Amino acid sequence: MDYNNCRSLPAMFFEQAERGGDRPFLWAKRGGRYEPISWAVAAHDVRRLAHGLTELGIGRGDRVALVAENRPEWVIADFAIMSAGAITVPAYVTNTVEDHRHVFATSGIKAVIVSRPPLSARVLAAANQAETVKSVIAIEPAAGQASAVDLLAWNDLLAQGDETAAKITTRVAELAPDDIACLIFTSGTGGIPKGVMTTHRNILSNCRGAFRLLETLGLGDDVFLNFLPLSHSYEHTAGMMFPTSLGAQIYFAEGAETLAANLLEARPTIMTAVPRLYETMHRRIMLGVERKGKIARRMFGKAVEIGRKRAGEAAPNLTDRLVDPLLDRMVREDLRRRFGGRLKAMVSGGTALNPEIGSFFLALGVRLLQGYGQTEAGPVIACNRPTRIKIDTVGPPLDGVTVRIAEDGEILVAGDNVMKGYWNDPQATSQALVDGWLHTGDVGQIDQDGYIRITDRKRDFIKNSGGEMISPARVEGYLTLEPEIAQAMVFGDRRPYLVAVLVPDAEFIANFAAGNRTPTDLAALAADPRFTKAIGEVVARVNRSLSPIERVRRFVIASEPFTIANGQMTPTLKVKRYAIREVYVAAIDALYDGKGIAA
Repeated sequence: MDYNNCRSLPAMFFEQAERGGDRPFLWAKRGGRYEPISWAVAAHDVRRLAHGLTELGIGRGDRVALVAENRPEWVIADFAIMSAGAITVPAYVTNTVEDHRHVFATSGIKAVIVSRPPLSARVLAAANQAETVKSVIAIEPAAGQASAVDLLAWNDLLAQGDETAAKITTRVAELAPDDIACLIFTSGTGGIPKGVMTTHRNILSNCRGAFRLLETLGLGDDVFLNFLPLSHSYEHTAGMMFPTSLGAQIYFAEGAETLAANLLEARPTIMTAVPRLYETMHRRIMLGVERKGKIARRMFGKAVEIGRKRAGEAAPNLTDRLVDPLLDRMVREDLRRRFGGRLKAMVSGGTALNPEIGSFFLALGVRLLQGYGQTEAGPVIACNRPTRIKIDTVGPPLDGVTVRIAEDGEILVAGDNVMKGYWNDPQATSQALVDGWLHTGDVGQIDQDGYIRITDRKRDFIKNSGGEMISPARVEGYLTLEPEIAQAMVFGDRRPYLVAVLVPDAEFIANFAAGNRTPTDLAALAADPRFTKAIGEVVARVNRSLSPIERVRRFVIASEPFTIANGQMTPTLKVKRYAIREVYVAAIDALYDGKGIAA
């Protein structure tokens, strides 16, 4: 793929489709089995849908929203919208009616493509409140749905489309690299989501940088397992556009609960995920090890110990070198099989990866590359190189990306990957883009090898009442490494000490409840002094590893886990700090009045 001479994402797609022909491109579960859609069939449907959209009056620069779970139709719709000269506006399937209304109204969409009835009900409710929406296209229409806008069926629109229409070929040829390809809204971790104007050049430059980064792995005939929402810029670029640029196959995972089985079915060569997934996998692996016999546990521990030495560039001793081949066959090979057996690399992004979790997987032979990015930057800014992994960093900038550190420590980014700005928000744009540099809001350092180390979010630093700056992410990372704690959120801005809202681990809750004959309800457990004492001992254990100003003095047990459903996590599993603060503001204030649980 000649990234430098490719003008647009649809041009890239059709070029690869011409090469791919009848080879598999998109794989989805149908009737309990993965079945493929070829490159030729996908291209045929993209042209037909694009033509159908133009017949609805969708023209150059119009916005079309896309609300669907990950599936082949998502990919086809995205390329069809852009092939018609329009702009894709992805929206999360977890959005409420009000969330959809905000996205639709802010971007001024003309049409919406939605997948299935549970989603279409919310989409229709929002579309009926948005003045600009003229049509809703349902991939799986439901009978009897009332709508003030035109409600159309996906198959009907495809049937009307002319896949040979010269109009579509002309529109694709007219697309320019700096045209907006999509409006991807920020996750909303820090407030109201903003629409990021992402161009064809932005994403193509990311694809080029990813290719240069990974080409040492021997790219070709690659398979990606698509797990994160395609409406997020990370998966949209790294999990869809990049594999498309390689001519790779894309499998769609059914969901988090079936991911282990889907890994064995797809046998991916490359996969992108967020730290939360690796944390969950780490916890499950360790629980499985605990259930094994003493010899198996010792072998596992030795495999991790030797692997950590190697990953940390320390030389294993003679005994380690002698037993390591055996441990590789009996311990690490088992883990590689869990990932399908042919994984070249897994990439972690979306938020910071705990170095302890990262080094654990590296020690077990999983090539885990921590990266870094933002929706405003295509989104990938930097990533560890496969030939030299420093897991406590996010690696060097991608090819074509320039990074420098401002005087106050903020990371600034320039390059073809940087957005045009925020949609209809010149004030926010002028704050984020200054003299061609994207102000990320992240604080970090660059080491002697050019690798970037993120220390925290500029706006998320806690400044205690003594004027000392504290990284909450660091403290939260230590807390969630403990098997008894699943999630943690630390507070203490302008306060004398840190406090925390803690979500205990589900298995720890179940074991405690069984052993003490208590209910598993969090509210009941929070009132049980035996349970709070056990959690307090965990916090005290963590505190011994922290400096005095980082120690958590008091805590409260959350009434429920932080989830997407309750609005306390984004669809890519990042915790919404401000949302949790709003829910627990009274409890947090009470902790400073001597209430709650002391650690």
